[in-house]
Amino acid sequence: MNLTPEQIAAAQKANLETLSGLTNQALQSIEKLVELNMHIAKQSLGDSMSSAKKALEVKDIQQLLAHQAEAVQPMAEKIMAYSRHLYELAHETQASFTKSAEKEMQAGQKKINALVEDWTKNAPAGSDAAVNAMKQAIASATNVFETSQKAVKHAVEVAQTNLSNASSSAEKTIKTSGKPVTKTSKKK
Repeated sequence: MNLTPEQIAAAQKANLETLSGLTNQALQSIEKLVELNMHIAKQSLGDSMSSAKKALEVKDIQQLLAHQAEAVQPMAEKIMAYSRHLYELAHETQASFTKSAEKEMQAGQKKINALVEDWTKNAPAGSDAAVNAMKQAIASATNVFETSQKAVKHAVEVAQTNLSNASSSAEKTIKTSGKPVTKTSKKK
């Protein structure tokens, strides 16, 4: 089973194309992350300036406490939104890489099957047991890969559901606890 220079060159070209595709996917994800962070930085700067101006207008402690209470809820909501965006970006990138890996695995599987078929055509008489063992090993490896892919997808779905539930719960908690502070009656 010798590879020809053309086969080696084709394999190298395919590997280079795969590397180029994965690199482009990674760079696109980094670009989205930078855009998100720049947006958040600009928004935070504006919010900080607005909050500082309001703080300078405070005349008594009650206004200061009310101002602080008003600032906490939007900040917590923005942190939750940022976390969701990060998660979505990571999930999108992971899905893209997984799709590429599956595509490469399928292409590799086809190449291996073609090599095995070629080998079996040229196999010496009496090597049927070895051929069957090799085919069985390849089928088992494919089955393991497919099963693990399904398990990973299921785990990602469960994690996504848990994150959504936790995020929703945290947002409800933030909304209920972010009420402005008011004067309370003195205890006797």
